[in-house]
Amino acid sequence: MTKLSVNINKVATLRNARGGNVPNVINVAKDCERFGAQGITVHPRPDERHITRKDVYVLMEVVQTEFNIEGYPSEDFIQMVLEVKPAQVTLVPDPPGVLTSNAGWDTIEHEAFLTEIVSRFKNAGIRTSIFIETDLDKIEGAAKTGTDRVELYTEDYASNYSVDREKAIAPYVLAAQKANELSLGLNAGHDLSLENLNYFAKNIPGLLEVSIGHALIADALYFGLENTIQMYLRELMV
Repeated sequence: MTKLSVNINKVATLRNARGGNVPNVINVAKDCERFGAQGITVHPRPDERHITRKDVYVLMEVVQTEFNIEGYPSEDFIQMVLEVKPAQVTLVPDPPGVLTSNAGWDTIEHEAFLTEIVSRFKNAGIRTSIFIETDLDKIEGAAKTGTDRVELYTEDYASNYSVDREKAIAPYVLAAQKANELSLGLNAGHDLSLENLNYFAKNIPGLLEVSIGHALIADALYFGLENTIQMYLRELMV
């Protein structure tokens, strides 16, 4: 079964809107695990508008499942990850100030840069994943960096799912097949939801993990966090 990693950035966004510690990000992370999530994902950004560096260091002590830290590999990010030593680091090509992740890496142009970063993390015993689109050449480029996994950026799939789901998923199937051929582990994330998750999971070969934040946290406002996590887990039972 594909693992569910809950991205708790939006919980931190809500907390930061008023200051203080409500909702409590650390308690939410622990509750997500207690309710069945197999991982916790955070994406700290330089402006700390949601997850802060302090959050990351506290979560290091409490997360019992898989801790996944996403972010752009600036030197301060790299040093933080090396100190925290999460189960996985996901490299995302986010420029400062971007609202949300909106593109995958050009692994051809940035092969040397990514190879050096991947090597530093792997030498520290941290599994690496590269955020990427469905371009087959760029998936081959990712393999050349030595990364353990790639994470497919699924915004395009989610945007077109309601129009033509077969057409929307087709490039992702090909990308997954290519990743499997290259012995790359396969993750996915961005705008996956209760509406489109099951079809994606059923059709993507070798899908190891999905990282879901915005839709899951929004659904929890209606269904409750425990029930929502169970709903997402059921969608992954394919």
